[in-house]
Amino acid sequence: MVVLPGLMLAIVLAMLDNMVVGTAMPRIVGELGGLDHLSWVVTAYVLGATVSTPIWGKVGDLYGRKSVFMASIVLFMVGSALCGMAGAPIFGGAGGGMAQLIAFRALQGLGAGGLMVNAMAIIGDLVPPRERGQYQGVIAGVMSLAMIGGPLVGGFITDHANWRWAFYVNLPLGGLALIVLALRLKLPKRRTEHRIDWLGAILLSIGITALVLITTWGGSQYEWASPQIIGLALLAVVSLVAFVPVERRAAEPIMPLGLFRIRNFSLISAVGFLLGFAMFGAITFLPLYQQTVQGASATNSGLLLLPMMAAAMVVSLIIGRAITKNGKYKIYPVLGGVVMTAGMALLSTQGVDTPTWRTGLYIAVLGTGMGFLMQTTMLIAQNSVEQRDLGVASSAATFFRSIGGSFGVSLFGAVFSNQLVAGLTDRLGPSAERLAAQGGQITPSALAGLPAPVRLGFLESLAAAISSVFWWAILFAVLVPVLAVFIKEVPLRGAAEPVDAEPAMS
Repeated sequence: MVVLPGLMLAIVLAMLDNMVVGTAMPRIVGELGGLDHLSWVVTAYVLGATVSTPIWGKVGDLYGRKSVFMASIVLFMVGSALCGMAGAPIFGGAGGGMAQLIAFRALQGLGAGGLMVNAMAIIGDLVPPRERGQYQGVIAGVMSLAMIGGPLVGGFITDHANWRWAFYVNLPLGGLALIVLALRLKLPKRRTEHRIDWLGAILLSIGITALVLITTWGGSQYEWASPQIIGLALLAVVSLVAFVPVERRAAEPIMPLGLFRIRNFSLISAVGFLLGFAMFGAITFLPLYQQTVQGASATNSGLLLLPMMAAAMVVSLIIGRAITKNGKYKIYPVLGGVVMTAGMALLSTQGVDTPTWRTGLYIAVLGTGMGFLMQTTMLIAQNSVEQRDLGVASSAATFFRSIGGSFGVSLFGAVFSNQLVAGLTDRLGPSAERLAAQGGQITPSALAGLPAPVRLGFLESLAAAISSVFWWAILFAVLVPVLAVFIKEVPLRGAAEPVDAEPAMS
């Protein structure tokens, strides 16, 4: 498929950005200040992407995937350019630079929400489900490479150029993607009566925003029982409850509720939520363990996850070809859930003395489980719905995985903090209060300066707290194969009927 490079570039944009920016954040804070607002640089991007994901999918269904996809790339590029200019003299200098960066990151996130969803939906338009597995296997491989390469690219940019190039690097990639798509992408023509469900979009956006803010702030910036968190919870409940009757009456609902009456769609949405919950919530703590307990360099953070990403990439490619060959897919999410649970169980056994090679082996097992799951969840979601709802199905699969990851990071963060404080108190007594306040943010130099017994107690407590996170992750990961067993093996559609369609490729 000649348009595949353009789709791959758009996916690289979506996956690479956060990895690159995360490495450059110390330099950004050093120039712009605003350390107390640092988390908002990430939150604003995630919020923009999560809120816009269902909307991009539905708008693509209504107005045509190509123009909407290219619009999302342009919006992402504009946001990237503005992020690179945050704190520049044209905007009044570095005084309000951090506030500008947060606002521009939200705009960038709005564009990012359309990149992955529309890329997967376009694959669905061009390739029938029976043949789609091999293409989605390639996409999963590209995603894995982007996750590995992001920290390395960010480190190189940070060390050899200004931090602003962490954002400007998106411009040539996005420009090249636009050229390829404009020249090569030809999609089937469909006539649709256009009527945007604006009220539904607003209510869904408010509800999602409240949920993301709860999972971001709860237990960290605000207590779970604080008025802020309770108020956000009430706002989420009211807006999402009101969303249901609005969607039932809407002519073109932004999230058709009838899709959830489809057995496979509902099951795979739940599997996607649990996958995001267990996977993203738990692996967030892997770099902390490897860098603090095992003493690995932060500059090699991308390479530390290489076994996991390599395993996911290889398995995704193999599974994609197997699905294309025999048309069977049900067994793969079941196997993926079992293997992912085994990986979590292995990682929960780690301690202070676990060697790096053993951690690499454990995360390779986890990556193997991810390889079985990442593409099949999207494939099953798309195959469960009619062609006209392909964008909604793609956005829903991405949405539930993102929301699950957000909840997972929040819950496991609370588990980690509580277990760390308990472990420090048990092992160190009076010395625990200061170390607990520092938590996982203690630097290697500060750690080396601690007395040997205190340092050992801290490392043991940290390792035990991270181990408890993986134990909790097992409780959610084990539900993935349980739900996947009930997925019905619906035959994958074959080649699309050539009625009303231009040639799919040039």
